[in-house]
Parts: sequence; structure tokens; C-alpha cells
Amino acid sequence: MAKSKHDGNGANLGFEEKLWQTADKLRNNMDAAEYKHVVLGLIFLKYISDAFEEKNQFLIRESVLGADPEDPDEYRAENVFWVPKEARWEFPE
Repeated sequence: MAKSKHDGNGANLGFEEKLWQTADKLRNNMDAAEYKHVVLGLIFLKYISDAFEEKNQFLIRESVLGADPEDPDEYRAENVFWVPKEARWEFPE
């Protein structure tokens, strides 16, 4: 079953297709009891990544005022997880 990039109200979230494909691959290789933990973990990682990316873009814009987008404390001050470059969702594979 193909998934669209839109939820029920027309919002374009952009990551559903990738999660769906990953979930399909995993579902064939593990028990359902284990599968739910992996999928929930992936959703949590995507949430962390999105929150980090939003704060990162803000800090990039504010860098002319002295903000440092690569300083973990900038994120911790706003209760946002710091994500190292190689762990970021958009990091090249």
C-alpha cells in the first residue's frame, strides 16, 4: 500500500514515506513485540531531529548577533536535545 506525503488534513510532513519503507523492511524480520519498540524509537528520533533542526535554523539566523549553532548549550538552554552532525536526520548516508 503506497503512502502519500500528506496526512488526513492535507499537511505535508515529508517523512512518512521513509518511515513507512523502513517499517516494511523491519516488519519482515522481527516479531511484532520487538517491532513496536523499533518503530517508536524511530518516531522519537525524528521528533528530536525536527526540534533540533528548528532551533538550529533559528541559531543560524541569529549567528550575526553572536549565537553559535554548533554550541550544545544553546540547545540545552531551550530544552532541545543536542544532535551531533553525524547523527542528524539529514546527514548524508
